[in-house]
Formats: sequence, C-alpha cells, structure tokens
Amino acid sequence: MAATLEQTSPPQGQVGRPRREGSPWTGLWAVVAKDMADHLTSVRMRILELLIVLTASGTVYVALQNLRGTTGSQDRFLFLRLFTTGQDPLPAFVGFLSFLVPLIAIALAFDAINGEFNQRTLSRVLAQPIYRDALLLGKFLAGLFTLALVMAAIWLLIMGLGILGLGVPPTGEEVARTLIFLLATIFYGGIWLVLAMLFSTLFRQPATAALASIAVWLFFMIFWGIVADILAAVFRPVQVGLVQEVIAQAELQMALARVSPNTLYAEAMIGLLQPSVRSFGILLPSQLQGALLGAPLPLGQSVLLIWPQLTGLIAATILLFAVCYVVFQRQEIRA
Repeated sequence: MAATLEQTSPPQGQVGRPRREGSPWTGLWAVVAKDMADHLTSVRMRILELLIVLTASGTVYVALQNLRGTTGSQDRFLFLRLFTTGQDPLPAFVGFLSFLVPLIAIALAFDAINGEFNQRTLSRVLAQPIYRDALLLGKFLAGLFTLALVMAAIWLLIMGLGILGLGVPPTGEEVARTLIFLLATIFYGGIWLVLAMLFSTLFRQPATAALASIAVWLFFMIFWGIVADILAAVFRPVQVGLVQEVIAQAELQMALARVSPNTLYAEAMIGLLQPSVRSFGILLPSQLQGALLGAPLPLGQSVLLIWPQLTGLIAATILLFAVCYVVFQRQEIRA
C-alpha cells in the first residue's frame, strides 16, 4: 500500500507542477519547416540574397580578370584564388563574407522570439503540444538551415562562374577545401544567429534586439583588436626589450584576439584557402629548419592547423545557444 502511494503521489516540493508528457522535441520539424518557409519568402531575405549575389558576381569577375592576366592554368590552386583575389576598390570575396554573413544571421533572428510575443502568437503556439525546447531549437535550426542554403547556393555560383571563366574544373582538393570553408562560414554565421536570438529573448522590441546584436558585432569587428593590444601591453609589458618579453606579449595579444569570432573565422579562412600558410603564431628561425618555404600543406595538415579555430566557432555557437535556452526557459511568456 505504501509502495502504491509512493508511485502515485508526486514528490514533495513538486505538488501542482505539471509534468512533461511525451518527447520534448515533438513538433520540432514543424517549427523548422514553418520558419524556413517564412525566411525564404520574406522581403528582407530576398534583398540580402540579391546583395550577396551581386557581390559574389562582382568579386569573382574581378578575380577572373586578375587571374587571366597574372596566373597560368598550371597553378595548382587556381579556384581557391577566386575567393581570395581582389582589386581596389573591391576586396576579395572572403572579405565581403566577413561583413555579410553576420548581417544575414542577425536579420534572420533578431525578431525570432519577441516577434512572436508582440504578435501574441507565442502563448498560442506553446498551448499546442510543442514544448519550449522544440520551439527554440526549431527556430535556431530554421535560421541555420536557411543560412546554409544561401551559402551553398553562393558556393555553387562561384564554382560555376569559375569553370566558365577559367575553362578548367576544380581539383578534388580544391572542392574539399572550399566545402570545409563553407562549413566554417555556416558556424561563423551560427554564432551571430544565436546571439541575435538571445537578444530577441531578452528584449521585447525587435529594434532593440537588432541594435544590440549589431553593436556586439561592431565591437568585435572594430574595437576588440585595440582592446587586445592594450590588455597585452598591460599584463605582459616589454620592460627590458628581451626577445622572450616581446614573444610573450605577442602570444597574449593573439590569445585575446581569438576571443573574437571574427579572428577565428579569418584564421580558418586563411588556413584553408591559402595552403602555403603553415602557422598563425610567431615562428622562430629554429622552427623553420627543414621546411620548404612556400610549399603548400596537404589538406589534412591544413585541417589540423585550423582545427582549434573550427572547434572554437562550433563551441561558441553551442555555448550561446545554451545561454539562450536557459533564459527562454525562465521567461514569462504570457502577454
């Protein structure tokens, strides 16, 4: 009898709290499909897509003109130069991506939660058999899949224009390097996507969430490098001028700079699209003994080189999503 009472009575301290029934992910893919459809048919998404297509076409055209005049078809990584070759006043395509990817991600997510709240649809959605877990993850996956779809379309556009303009197909290693670069770009956008979702959960006004997201992006884009230099000079001052002091200050400055997602993405981009890059840190002459300067690294070695940056981008995305998840779970959703 006592055992029966233990099984049927709720534990002490949980009286009155509703218990979850079923999987917390029920309705996840319905949310993903609905939000992806909203993203892909929205006017702002079409404007951003048009901007990126024009940017990609312009930068690839300039790169093709430069490659035809300066490089022969014997270049082993001719296709990679389509992404990294620029001409004043147009920067290389990867330079544009550093600006455009955060803007697309923020535009996809700055009103993800507060938009539902202001339209008084959030409580209605959660009144259905859809838990908050599925709603938040579904909105994040919808934004990430939309971003991946846009980036994959641009990747195919550049490769197609390259084949038409250069007259040669890309090698297997070039395709593999650009695909890993595409993966790094998606997770770089994922950081700004989930950051915009976090501000969308914290602030009720979409404009406030958008401004806060853009402010964080501009801080890391423009000011964080200056802050890293100042902090490195304060904590690792060069007092006597010894080589060890200079190296210690430079290493601290690089470590602080890598707090910024922009630095991680830039280093991953350089390591993948410029195979001759062997290190991002300070190289002493003793470390270069036996090395063939200018010789490209194999793909596996380049992936090992950028592995910390790639895992850093993925870890930052997961960490920010966890913070957003906790904030959303504790938030009052009734209007």
